[in-house]
Amino acid sequence: MRGALAACALALALSGLGFAPAKVTAAADSPPLKICLDEDRPPLSVHRRGKPDAGFDVMLAQAIADRLGRPLKIQWFESKLDEDSSPQLEANALLSDGRCSLVGGYALTTDSLVAPGMKTARLPDFDGAMREDRRRRVALGVLAPSQPYVYSPMTVVLGPKARDRKINDIGDLAGLRLAIESGSLGDAILMTFDKGRLIDGITHLVPGRDDLLSALDRGDYDATLIDLGRFDAHRLTHPDTAITASGYYYPIGANRGYVGLASDSALITAVNKTLGALAAEGRIAEFGKQAGLTYLPPRAPAVLGDVWKQIIQR
Repeated sequence: MRGALAACALALALSGLGFAPAKVTAAADSPPLKICLDEDRPPLSVHRRGKPDAGFDVMLAQAIADRLGRPLKIQWFESKLDEDSSPQLEANALLSDGRCSLVGGYALTTDSLVAPGMKTARLPDFDGAMREDRRRRVALGVLAPSQPYVYSPMTVVLGPKARDRKINDIGDLAGLRLAIESGSLGDAILMTFDKGRLIDGITHLVPGRDDLLSALDRGDYDATLIDLGRFDAHRLTHPDTAITASGYYYPIGANRGYVGLASDSALITAVNKTLGALAAEGRIAEFGKQAGLTYLPPRAPAVLGDVWKQIIQR
């Protein structure tokens, strides 16, 4: 009994001095922290039948739930990359329908956080969805971001024939055989650079039909401009790849963080406090390393403004 009392006294004393335990054990009756994650976005988040869930966002979500003393429940969803899809509306629908309280890995841009231009939206495909879920529309709320936890830039990736080329600026791509996906952000950057100086060296590929990185790997092209996370994902699935990172990051990039509903401000505040503590301890960077992510800490501004305007003005 004396030992138990002494332990309690020590715990109270340490708490008063600011030495609170780093991890709070989730209480059995605590409501789960429900976080929505994309099931196919390596190395951020991956959900495969018969395999453990994996990825940077999975580890980060678990750490936040532990710190908040709540069990974690991940709601997996599938985001389709087509002209009719909208990450903003998908996230809003999932949150507004109560499928989760937070959506992870969300690109923090002004456009992605504005009030939706429509009152309702359809849900994306999600784990456990019923037939009626695919037909119904959800009344939308207002989104609110957390503080960012990772920076996601565009980077130049080099093919085997250009792996020794030094890239310090987009202009250094002149003379190389460039490949880019039509309609992508990289397409806009390369096509408009210096009043179209690179246009003659650009080949456009169709997203979903042509495999950009595999073509680069074969040596069909010399370079491309893509999201850094896509290069990391390719390296994970192709450890013997011949393509290499140039080390150059385009100066306009977006932070990623969580997004929730503005009506749930208390949760956003608690998550921000936890993210700050995890970042200070170096835990977030370590999660990135474990997941195979080229981790870059968030950069100002926290929320990226009009990216298309910034590209045109450069």
